[in-house]
Amino acid sequence: MTTPPPMILPAGRPLGAVAIALVVMLCLSWGFNQISVKVALPDIPPLVQATIRSLGGLLVVLIAAAVRGTKMFERDGTLWSGIFCGVLFGVEFILIYRGLLLTSASRAVVFLYTAPFVVALGSRLLWNERLSPMQWSGLALSFTGLALAMGLPQASVDAKTLLGDAMLMAAGVLWAATTLLVKASRLLQAPAEKTLSYQLAVSVPILALSAWMFGETVTGWPRAVPLISLAYQSFWVVGTTFLIWYALIKSYSASKLSAFTFMTPLFGVIGGYVILNDPISPVFIAAAMLVIAGLILVNRPPARPA
Repeated sequence: MTTPPPMILPAGRPLGAVAIALVVMLCLSWGFNQISVKVALPDIPPLVQATIRSLGGLLVVLIAAAVRGTKMFERDGTLWSGIFCGVLFGVEFILIYRGLLLTSASRAVVFLYTAPFVVALGSRLLWNERLSPMQWSGLALSFTGLALAMGLPQASVDAKTLLGDAMLMAAGVLWAATTLLVKASRLLQAPAEKTLSYQLAVSVPILALSAWMFGETVTGWPRAVPLISLAYQSFWVVGTTFLIWYALIKSYSASKLSAFTFMTPLFGVIGGYVILNDPISPVFIAAAMLVIAGLILVNRPPARPA
């Protein structure tokens, strides 16, 4: 029996309660990931962190594949698309980490989270996965809430900041492109472990070479907290949550899944309040309500004709 092509798989399958709960858990984990990166920075430079994170995540994925008996090295036509995904993955994180040196974190997160718009547009072009005007309005509402939460607009913006903004927006586009490539290629039929292992394995040399080119070095043995932070990034965020994400992408609407990622920076702000004592203002509460309202609109099923 032949495997059906990606076009006719359930790209528009609605999100159920379990899927929504999983995505919220992923967004929570990713929000705290930003804090873990900051905690580790004094002892471990950013691209070195990214390299170690990919290595640790790859170890987790390979163990999961071995436990489940997943065939990782079987010829299935995914090699080139897998390598391409890995290149996109590696370059995405170079842009994020280097862009953050040029622009503020608040501007960076808004430009990075343009990704759901790119996924929604790409899903429409590739699979005719149409969003209703109400769903597009939901995406816009969530993005508005996110911008409000992160304090945009900002008064002083120079050429250096604009370059950082452009790098973060490019990273968001690459993130979206990776999601769309998985949906549009044979990777859609491949096990989630194999899809993610391509990205992690290919990104390791890219990130390591970039760390060397930018002169990043670890001068001494990191302290306990940065090591715990790096373990969280590697074994939980990359090795576990990314694996769950790609399993979800294979079964559910890419545009609706990506819409939920608007929650990630909001969780990051909450985590900053809890861990780093960053304040939460009434503006943030209003912004969170906008994001949630937008998500409700995006995931509202279209009205059936009478």
